[in-house]
Amino acid sequence: MNQGKRASFEASVAPHVRELYGAAVRLTRSRAEADDVLQEAMSRAWAFWDRFEAGTNPRAWMHRILFNTFASTYRRRKREREVLGEVAQSAIAGPHWCAGTRPPNAQSPLTEELSDEVVEALAALPQPFREVVELVDIRGESYKEAAARIGCPVGTVMSRLHRGRRLLRSALRGYALAEGYLTPSAA
Repeated sequence: MNQGKRASFEASVAPHVRELYGAAVRLTRSRAEADDVLQEAMSRAWAFWDRFEAGTNPRAWMHRILFNTFASTYRRRKREREVLGEVAQSAIAGPHWCAGTRPPNAQSPLTEELSDEVVEALAALPQPFREVVELVDIRGESYKEAAARIGCPVGTVMSRLHRGRRLLRSALRGYALAEGYLTPSAA
């Protein structure tokens, strides 16, 4: 059964791999990223091969999977850049809003929308710092709300947030450089 599925998949998809790679390069404008996007698209196509309807156009089906993979990767990286940018800005400039109020343009990205590297860096933070970073930076709660939830003074929340952001910035510096979120001169 699995051997027949594999043969069917390869026979349908293999003729289009070069064309898919070209489309991936045009979408990403980078051969390295195109490799990653194409690999992810092929993986998704294999995982959902049982949903492919025989007799339909495998080329069009693969192009749709490729584009959807690119779009979801692009959105995830954009969210990561926004979160990393906010963490870097707040770490450099310090808080520029009043304690107990929500920062301007605060967004509440969900942890599962972040890359594995960011989630690992968050998980590696000591619990008091991680808790405050998650409440304020990820959930978008105000200092006052976070303090009430944790049961400590607002000043403690601010101190833990500062230290947590500093630890995150240090842990993610290499990742941010590799992904192009920071330039070597800014690091």
